[in-house]
Order: sequence, then C-alpha cells, then structure tokens
Amino acid sequence: MNFSKIDLDETHIRLTCDLARHELKRYVFSIRRDLKNYILKNQDFLLSFEPIEVEEDVPLIVRTMAEASNVSDVGPMACVAGSISQLSLDYLIGEGSRYSIVENGGDIAMINDEKVLCGIYSNNQVLGNNIAFEIKARRSPLGICSSSGKIGHSISFGDADSVCVISKSCALSDGIATRIANEIRGEDSEEKIVNGLECSENYKEFFDGALIVCDSHVASFGKLPKIVESADFDVNFQPVNY
Repeated sequence: MNFSKIDLDETHIRLTCDLARHELKRYVFSIRRDLKNYILKNQDFLLSFEPIEVEEDVPLIVRTMAEASNVSDVGPMACVAGSISQLSLDYLIGEGSRYSIVENGGDIAMINDEKVLCGIYSNNQVLGNNIAFEIKARRSPLGICSSSGKIGHSISFGDADSVCVISKSCALSDGIATRIANEIRGEDSEEKIVNGLECSENYKEFFDGALIVCDSHVASFGKLPKIVESADFDVNFQPVNY
C-alpha cells in the first residue's frame, strides 16, 4: 500500500492507495483551478450560506458542490472538501484502484477491498479519541464526513463536538454533516442532540447514518458501521476551505 500527501493551498489530502503511480496531484490542481476560475466570476458561490443555482455547463467540481448543497440546504462551499475527496476517489477508481482512502481536512472518500478502521475524532470528554468505525470490505465508494462547532476551521452555527455522516457520496456527507451540526443548539446538550436528530430525519433518504456527539450526550441515527475500540489518536487539523 502506498501513502502520500497532497498539499495545494487550502487542500490537504492524505492518501492511502493501492496504485504505485497516479497523477492525482495534477488532477486536484485542475479541479481547484476550475473552481477558482468559476468563483472569480461568481462570488455568490463562495459567500452564500444557501444553495446557489448554477449554469448547465459548469465544471464538474462546481456541479458536484452545487448538487450536494441543494440536497443538504447549505451553501456550496460547505461541500467543497467532501467534493474534492469524492472526485479524487472517482479519478483513482478510473485509474483502476480497488483500495483508496482520500482524506481531505477530515472528509473521507474511500473504496476498500479489505476491512479498515476509520477513527472517530470528537475530542469529547465521554468518548475520547479511541473509537473507530469498522468498515467492511466493499466494492462501491463511501463518504465519511464530520462537522463540528468546536474543532477545525469550518463555519458551523451549532455547538456539536462532532457530527459524522456516512453516505455513498462524500460531497453529500459533507453537506449533510454541516446541516445537522448547524442545528445542534439549545439550552443543554440533551436539547441540542434532539434538535440534531430532528434535523437528521429531514434528510434520512440521502444518507446511511449519523453519529452526533455533544458534551455528555451521544446519539446515532440510521445505520452505522460497527463501532470498535481503537488506539488513541490525535489529528493536526487543516483548513477545509477550497
């Protein structure tokens, strides 16, 4: 297995891949360039906290972000890290990969022909950082994305330690995690969790499962992979803007 990093301005990818040779860095550079050029002409796409209608002939990265934001009712940039991960994975699959894990600012797109553990980082007083999802071998892509009101550089209007969403689309997982995390508000952690679960209900057809962590409360929604104990870990967070 091959391990590498791709750092292009605000994009910080950590890659595990069964391909010894690929041109992923060049591909990521090209989709970032497409996004930058589009934003230069469409500032609302960068600044809006709500979905934005886009033209038919927009670049693939713009289309991917717009579609995910339309479903999850957040601004397009809330889906940028997950979209870059997703398109990167699609590229690697197109090159013949059967095992690739693309992590970009905590948003993970993966395909794995053998079992893997995916650590759950919340820095929570109850859970700590020594639990993980056990992801069974699979032939189709999976998106695992998290949003937090306390950790990282993303904008969140809620107070969650972590909202982790799993779906078949990394772009969509990114947007829905942001949407749910925005609703983690209330007088106490129980009320915050309830609000997050109610929000999850509104989007349940678009994702498999969600894990919501806030203060002394933890809740799950939908179907999640098995959660197992893992070695304690730490993460150096990077900006997850474009």
